[in-house]
Amino acid sequence: MLVKTILNRTWKFPSHVYKDTRLVGEGREMTIEVDIVPRSNGKALCSRCARPAPRYDTARKPRRFDFVPLWNIPVVFCYRIRRVACKICDTVCVEAVPWAEGKQHTTRAFAWFLASWARRLSWKQTAQAFHTSWDCVARSVRMAVDWGLAHRVVEGVKAIGVDEIAWKKGHKYLTLVYQINSQSRRLLWVGEGRTKQTLQRFFDELGHACKKLEFVASDMWQPYLDVIAERASEALHILDRFHIMSHFSKAIDKVRAQEVRELVSRGLEPVLKGSRFLLLKRPE
Repeated sequence: MLVKTILNRTWKFPSHVYKDTRLVGEGREMTIEVDIVPRSNGKALCSRCARPAPRYDTARKPRRFDFVPLWNIPVVFCYRIRRVACKICDTVCVEAVPWAEGKQHTTRAFAWFLASWARRLSWKQTAQAFHTSWDCVARSVRMAVDWGLAHRVVEGVKAIGVDEIAWKKGHKYLTLVYQINSQSRRLLWVGEGRTKQTLQRFFDELGHACKKLEFVASDMWQPYLDVIAERASEALHILDRFHIMSHFSKAIDKVRAQEVRELVSRGLEPVLKGSRFLLLKRPE
């Protein structure tokens, strides 16, 4: 069947083979089921130490693993998982399968597929589009984030940007740190809150790379200013132009209002009254 050909060319396992495929159900309930069996000369791996171990027994009922849908039809791997008697771990446990992690019923391929779509759609929309649950999408995103953090390289970071974003009602914020080098722009770190302690955690994780920072861009939030002055004192600190102009505009408006009040108190014509936007606009 064509499905087996596609799977063998895109997601092949040295120790297992695809045996039978079948289309079950009707309409929106249709599912492609794929049976997987171990190779005759393949050895089961212990799920604890990942080393070959003799087979102890085999489950009677196959375990189902969700795979990437084909033609918008859910694909499910069916595999009768084996238990092994590992001499190294001195215990009987289930084997490690190459297409899934631990006790997860989602294949690695499907988890990465969901995580990539969760960047474009909401988690709820992603779950609905690909016939899965919100929790499954959340676990897939967590897997992708954990993998990214484990493989994150910060050696070449010379310029960072610090900002916050509101993520929940009631003044709940997240602190975001970006790498903004000319050749590399990416999200480096996310922390809950926008306090000094939050940003301190980022610099603690950055470690010795703090000394290699050349530029730091941020707004004028005082906790950020204090931490950056302490932890990245050798870098050039660039303030956000939007917030600078916001403070500048407030200062102009405050002076104008004071001048108007003073002119009125002296019995003079308040010539600056009504000129607020004339002073705040660009000259042209």
